[in-house]
Amino acid sequence: MEGGWLAGGRLLLCLTVNLLLQGRGDTFTINCSGFDQHGVDPAAFQAVFDRKAFRPVINYSIPTQVNISFTLSAILEVDAQLQLLTSFLWINMMWDNPFISWNREECVNINKLTISAENLWIPDIIIMESMTMDKTPPGLTVYVSSEGRIQYDKPGRVTSICNLDIFYFPFDKQNCTFTFSSFLHTVDSMTLGMDKEVWEITDTSRDVIQTQGEWELLGIDVATPKMSVGSHTYDQIIFYVAIRRRPKLYVINLLVPSSFLVAIDALSFYLPAENENRAPFKITLLLGYNVFLLMMNDLLPASGTPLISVYFALCLSMMVLSLLETIFISYMLHLATTQPPPMPRWLHSLLLHGTRAMKCCPTVPQKGTKGLDLAPAHLPGLKEPVELVGKVPDLREAELHGCPGSTMARQEDEAQKQHLVGLWVQFSHMMDSLLFRLYLLFMATFLITVTVLWNT
Repeated sequence: MEGGWLAGGRLLLCLTVNLLLQGRGDTFTINCSGFDQHGVDPAAFQAVFDRKAFRPVINYSIPTQVNISFTLSAILEVDAQLQLLTSFLWINMMWDNPFISWNREECVNINKLTISAENLWIPDIIIMESMTMDKTPPGLTVYVSSEGRIQYDKPGRVTSICNLDIFYFPFDKQNCTFTFSSFLHTVDSMTLGMDKEVWEITDTSRDVIQTQGEWELLGIDVATPKMSVGSHTYDQIIFYVAIRRRPKLYVINLLVPSSFLVAIDALSFYLPAENENRAPFKITLLLGYNVFLLMMNDLLPASGTPLISVYFALCLSMMVLSLLETIFISYMLHLATTQPPPMPRWLHSLLLHGTRAMKCCPTVPQKGTKGLDLAPAHLPGLKEPVELVGKVPDLREAELHGCPGSTMARQEDEAQKQHLVGLWVQFSHMMDSLLFRLYLLFMATFLITVTVLWNT
């Protein structure tokens, strides 16, 4: 009795499977008779169209293999503030439909047909980083081969999340990802594979990319990890897209004008420290640099603190420091011509060491100096050139000439005053030399940094 029930159950199961799946033989072969005379008969594919709501497999326990590739045809926008990448992609998917096949010899050697994508089952592949709804244009078609291989290509404007690091702007490189995965199907019902090698995807994208704007494609890499969500595991393919900003626009409009203004400010050290036009010249440069920053502010990233902003802040600080140094020197020289203050011992020692170390400075005379002695320098408020210590008249020589004691005292006071004036003049020259060398070091560091970042 049990054997009879078992045999009856097997017979019923076989009948059910035959009714649902329609067998494996000629039932799945498309009858293409008359295609060469009357065109494609929709009725020949009607049985396939009726199955579009179900995954096209004969054994439902076997997962469908979907091969994916894409072509990056344009990089439209990179929004550093919102951390978004907008690009245009051609997404290619291929899979097998075992319910579609025909004999090429009987179908006048027809190898491929185009069928409306609305009539077939389409994998629910999405880009995980996408921030917009799928805007696939309607009316797309698929290519169907005689072996049942389906090729589905769809274009799309994709706005995706990308972790953007703009510290090295405008020499920055970004690495964005496109993660392709099924929205509903786990690895038990769908697996993903590569339709092309990653180098083919990279070369094709470089060949067809349309925009010659701010960004260029460096390369594409791929990884195929699994994603676990609770007890479900999903297959996915992650494409790593490396892009680089073209820096010429920003170098020409930002770095070059800024460098010119800083270089002019450095050359202003060739103006004598006691020149009354030096401070107004530096103020004009400082105001011009601020106007330049306000005009070029739209070219800078709206968020973050890139390296170029640090550079602009340093340039502005150097120009302000140069102006303050000029004001301080002008004040000290004015004070020295009226009532020169005594120089502290530590500053005098520092001046001695600094004078020996510095042999080149635009404002320090190179000839006629010995120790702390300076060549004559005309200062505002003095009718005669100032000379340093070493020219004090000898007391016996003064007595031989019949100079009274009061005259010698005045001469000694005058010599001491001239000595102090010379020390403060020498101190101003040393400050000019230090700041000038700091400017040279800053500009050399800037040039080296720009060269290294541009070539890497």
